[in-house]
Amino acid sequence: MEQRRPRRLNAQINVVPYIDVMLVLLVIFMITAPLINPGNIDLPSIGKALAQPEQPIEVDVHKDGRLTVIDRSQGAAETEVTRADLGAWVRERQARQPDQPVVIAGDRNVKYDLILQVMDVLQQAQVKRIGLLAKPRQG
Repeated sequence: MEQRRPRRLNAQINVVPYIDVMLVLLVIFMITAPLINPGNIDLPSIGKALAQPEQPIEVDVHKDGRLTVIDRSQGAAETEVTRADLGAWVRERQARQPDQPVVIAGDRNVKYDLILQVMDVLQQAQVKRIGLLAKPRQG
């Protein structure tokens, strides 16, 4: 009587068919991708040019805590104000232009708390459009 050896299980996966299928799919996508046209967007046209944006009121917070304001719609004249007078000064200017934005320009070395105090004063004066002014990075 012959003794037969028991068969060992083969625990390897043959991945060659999967690679073949992936290469075929890659070729199909490479051929069809340039043939697909991207969608075109038809933008609406307007009858006249858009109105120029309103020039903002600029509140400059200096590193020593001083506040200066510039009404860009009235020119580039800089006026120094106190924190207590800031709300009244802005309300007076916005009486003529209620939607005129206010931007806060803080010195790089100003404490964040001073900027928040100025924002709080403007919000108490019920200024609707408040923003922060930043200089874009060069290069």
